[in-house]
Amino acid sequence: MQLRIRFGALLSLLWCVVNPTFAATQLHAARSASVAQQAAKGDGEVRAFEPSSNVGQIFSLDRAAGGGLYAFDNFSITHEPRAYRPDIGALDFVYHNQEEMTRYLRETVARYPNLTALYSIGKSAQGRDLWVLVVSASPYEHMLGKPDVKYIGNIHGNEAVGRELLLHLIQYLVSSYGSDPYIKWLLDNTRIHILPSLNPDGYAASKEGTCDGGQGRYNSRGFDLNRNFPDYFKQNNKRSQPETEAVKDWISKIQFVLSGSLHGGALVVSYPYDNTPNAIFHSYTSQPSLTPDDDVFKHLSLTYANNHGKMSRGVACKTASPSFENGITNGAAWYPLTGGMQDFNYVWHGCMEVTLEVSCCKFPPAYELRKYWDDNQLSLIKFLAEAHRGVQGFVVDPTGNPIERAQLKIKGRDIGFTTTKYGEFWRVLLPGVYKLEVYADGYVPKDVDFMVVEQHPTLLNVTLQPSKRTTPNIVQQPSSSSFNTQQSSMLDTVATHSAGTGSLAVGGGQADRITVHFPDPATGGASMRQPQPQQPAILALPVANGDVARQGTATTNGDRIIFTE
Repeated sequence: MQLRIRFGALLSLLWCVVNPTFAATQLHAARSASVAQQAAKGDGEVRAFEPSSNVGQIFSLDRAAGGGLYAFDNFSITHEPRAYRPDIGALDFVYHNQEEMTRYLRETVARYPNLTALYSIGKSAQGRDLWVLVVSASPYEHMLGKPDVKYIGNIHGNEAVGRELLLHLIQYLVSSYGSDPYIKWLLDNTRIHILPSLNPDGYAASKEGTCDGGQGRYNSRGFDLNRNFPDYFKQNNKRSQPETEAVKDWISKIQFVLSGSLHGGALVVSYPYDNTPNAIFHSYTSQPSLTPDDDVFKHLSLTYANNHGKMSRGVACKTASPSFENGITNGAAWYPLTGGMQDFNYVWHGCMEVTLEVSCCKFPPAYELRKYWDDNQLSLIKFLAEAHRGVQGFVVDPTGNPIERAQLKIKGRDIGFTTTKYGEFWRVLLPGVYKLEVYADGYVPKDVDFMVVEQHPTLLNVTLQPSKRTTPNIVQQPSSSSFNTQQSSMLDTVATHSAGTGSLAVGGGQADRITVHFPDPATGGASMRQPQPQQPAILALPVANGDVARQGTATTNGDRIIFTE
């Protein structure tokens, strides 16, 4: 009998060698049986089938047509750069409390010092740090022309999935920088600020496995932080909380271009306005309250929903809950609320923020976290890349000096935005022809026509002339500055560049990096690193919403070109 069993096993092994599909099916059946046995025994976490490391060197998982069987094909691994590739040695799919999260963030900075920087924007009502991790090729410096974007999670303490998604996003970005050209392009040209938990006190009071209810939703003083910001339509009389004060101070100091706030309890992207002047009580039959940038907000929302594993199907989480066409909704059309964070970002600071509802269950069991990561990974990345859509540039005086806090507005879109201290500006826009209106104290207002195309951002410089009533204070800039003082006749220029690798004649100025001061956790001080000026690089930008999984991208030092006469 023993000989017969061994002979049968040998025949099976030989058949597996000549028929790998049969082998994969048998492997799947065996593992499925093992999972079923574990579930029957109640042995804790049960996850979907995934190849072991040794099998993964030979096969890659791909669902075969019909029957629910699995076939394996090495081609699908090598040609899917967006596929999930975890670094499980550093971050597992479990929930992390404040201490564990802090330790992970600090360890990440220690492991990737050239890609990350950690700082706190303040403390919660109970004294917990509100940590922000910057992920970028220039984490401590602001590089001219490089937009700042952000994600905020866990504003409601019991909506915990977003908190963990952001930790895994950090892990994916830093571990993929050296191997994924798209991630390298994103980090070379964007500064990504990630605040995993805005409400750590509420999270500490929440309970894993609770899908509904309000336990832990509010901060430790009983305030809903997403009803605690100034409101565009109505006076918000709720007492401001430490967490919201920290956010208001934070976004007043950094000119964020794009933002996402992660929530739970639904599967939809909600966009401004959240409130309406006619809202009296919450209702699921409210009318939409549309912003002047409604086309952009719908596009941003669809970018996230269409790249999500399930969201764009618009399926309701529960029978009694609303369904959302294409997985997006105007906030007020869903239900009006006063004091929301996304409206405050947009109206007060010109930052395009949307609310990302990423899970039907607010605090699902930890063994489901990997499923949520798989569903949201691509969306989280592609959404951030939309910061490079539209128009960007500089506002300067006739000598090339930047004009800080110049007021800008796209004609016909009444929500304005301002320049940074270096004269930079960004605005996410869809393809079309626009007019930019520019104002600054002591300067003659100016209108500039420009065009936005699909393939790459439009680079636009605006020179304002001093008004006759004011004598401008001319400050000489160092010769290495991006704003070359020798080129005193900087003209208003609209420039677009090809996504190819062609050359372009540029003025003789150099693109410099400007140092900003972020708290350095290692020293308690601030980073004073000042990289040497580099020659500007011609960027080869991928299409922001194209098939980025298969596009090659040129590397760059991240410096933007300033086009001159």
